[in-house]
Amino acid sequence: MYSTRRHFLSTLGFALAHRPLNTFAADVPLIESIERVVVPAPKLPKGTWFHPRACMVGKKAFMTTQPIMGSDHFGHVHWTTSDDLGKTWSEFKPAPPLGWVPMADGNNEAVCDVTPEFHPKTSAVLALGHNVFYKDKGFYRDQPSRWPIYAVWRDGEWGPRKKLVWDDPRGSQIYSNNCGQRVALPDGDVLMSFTFGVKDKPRSVCGVLCSFDGKDLVIKKTGNELTNTKGRGLLEPSLTQFKGRYYLTIRAEDRRGYVAVSDDGLNYEQREWQWDDGEPLITNSTQQHWITHSDALFLVYTRRDPTNEKIIRWRAPLWVAQVDPKTLRLIRATERVVLPLIGDGVNGADMVAFMGNFGVCNASQEESWVTDGSWCPKTNTGELHLARVKWSRPNTLAI
Repeated sequence: MYSTRRHFLSTLGFALAHRPLNTFAADVPLIESIERVVVPAPKLPKGTWFHPRACMVGKKAFMTTQPIMGSDHFGHVHWTTSDDLGKTWSEFKPAPPLGWVPMADGNNEAVCDVTPEFHPKTSAVLALGHNVFYKDKGFYRDQPSRWPIYAVWRDGEWGPRKKLVWDDPRGSQIYSNNCGQRVALPDGDVLMSFTFGVKDKPRSVCGVLCSFDGKDLVIKKTGNELTNTKGRGLLEPSLTQFKGRYYLTIRAEDRRGYVAVSDDGLNYEQREWQWDDGEPLITNSTQQHWITHSDALFLVYTRRDPTNEKIIRWRAPLWVAQVDPKTLRLIRATERVVLPLIGDGVNGADMVAFMGNFGVCNASQEESWVTDGSWCPKTNTGELHLARVKWSRPNTLAI
């Protein structure tokens, strides 16, 4: 009996001594701190920089961004890199394949909503956005059919501008992965999602599986259709993978956001975003994106708050909260501000710069980034923001 007890205590001591650090740190918040940085950017003759999104190519950060001159009126996509984890950035250069192309009718086809992501299998950056059409005075509402546009960057050089082809009549007016996060699979295939629709009807969302060989992106399969009948329907889906399952977050126009989960990245079950107490997340037609840590899943979003009640669509500040992957609910006690509201969102809302067109990047095992270009429509000014989300435990998903 004594021998058995001594063996038990000895074994327990060994187990405690070799217990994973994550267990001891279970009560320590995973987000240790959030630091906001303004990225120095070249002056523009009109407007400001918008749509900044980054990815890591080894130890080098690669970012795309573009000017915004007015509502949905974007200039040539530019690119820049950083070798010191975002402390300094190289010259902002136009991405040759992602500019304006004159059309036969005298209008122009441009590219916007670009998300660059590193593709490990081919060591290439796949920059994927979609086309947009401009008349002489800018964006016009009666847009022709629209589709994804992509280009590949590798070793400092850009490949040609290409269209991602989807011959499905359900996307005759638009199909797009604009602003969306994607998942590169070990075999080189790429999982993403489309918002799609026909003219004058609400859009739907589906999962999409593509092959990618470092040059050409080709659709292999699509999944079930997710729907919403309010306004323009479901927009700007964004995808992540966490512990073997796939998660979509989706913008909508019914003062809600939506989340969907899948075992294969193609077939999803959908529900509205809620807090852990069952209350809905009140947001308004603004995209959400994921921060994915090896130990936990987080959502970055905008929402209604007493401090921003007069700001259009409550587009500042940006918030982050941890997601319970079992219930698909946000854990309210974990909510923090990622990028703060600058100004007075009640008495001076017309002078507050909007946020909400942002990107997320796992920059290292110690920190993830949220990049956003703020824009105040009244003054046509803004800044490039980088929020450093610093972790209390290493994020082993970072390459």
